[in-house]
Amino acid sequence: MALETSKKQEMVANYRKHEKDTGSSEVQVALLTERIKYLTEHSKENPKDHHSRRGLLMLVGKRKRLLDYLRRKNFDRYQQLVSELGLRK
Repeated sequence: MALETSKKQEMVANYRKHEKDTGSSEVQVALLTERIKYLTEHSKENPKDHHSRRGLLMLVGKRKRLLDYLRRKNFDRYQQLVSELGLRK
């Protein structure tokens, strides 16, 4: 399920680098993190929903690749984002 528009706009506003930024690595990782949290709860309630589980695993992989990219390009921004989102890296 997609994020609510208001929630998505709020997240973009919190993690953007400049006024018109909607697609930077930080914004993408933050949005993916919210979707991953939602799908994790969904998987706990619906353990036989294998299609959603596959989608969840694909999102986790995509977030991992984006975090690895950010880590290579700007380690300070990477550390700040990981601490703000509460990720364990």
